[in-house]
Amino acid sequence: MKKLSALALFAAAGVGMALSGCASDNAKAAREKNPAPCPIAVVLDDASRLIDFDGDKTAENIAWTAEIVGVTLNCRYYGDRPIKANLEIDLAFGRGPKAREQAREYSYFVAVTRTNREVIAKETFVVPVKFGGSKSVRVLTEKIDKITIPRSREQVSGANFEVVIGLGLTKEQAIYNRSGKSLKFPEL
Repeated sequence: MKKLSALALFAAAGVGMALSGCASDNAKAAREKNPAPCPIAVVLDDASRLIDFDGDKTAENIAWTAEIVGVTLNCRYYGDRPIKANLEIDLAFGRGPKAREQAREYSYFVAVTRTNREVIAKETFVVPVKFGGSKSVRVLTEKIDKITIPRSREQVSGANFEVVIGLGLTKEQAIYNRSGKSLKFPEL
């Protein structure tokens, strides 16, 4: 399990609000409930899996795979304070028959958007994965300790935002995912 340093996402308006606070504010936050739902965490379908082939697109030519298998987002906000959220992403990585190395770096992104609108902020992370011996699958949980989403006023709820997650893909990998093609693998 890897713990990443804080990821702070700020919109231009509200940076000052996000940086203010004191111990009594923290005590008040602990007593009050969120006034509305948290932002939803969305895995971008086209970027939810990665298959890296070495040759024709067949199971025996797979070098590397990755898949986002689960996402959990928790948040806290009250009054006119920014939304503070943390995120856990469960990822499965695979080493196929055409892989030449025992390790690979994979990337994924986390973006905060206004619901069905523009991206407020986006950050990319790199995950180094080592495969030992005959072990061809690794499952890891990545943690984003802190996401801060400023709100312009108290009436703005978490439902106005989304946290979008996806794997870093090449153009060819994205086209393959959009094609709807799938490979069937034996159960592990």
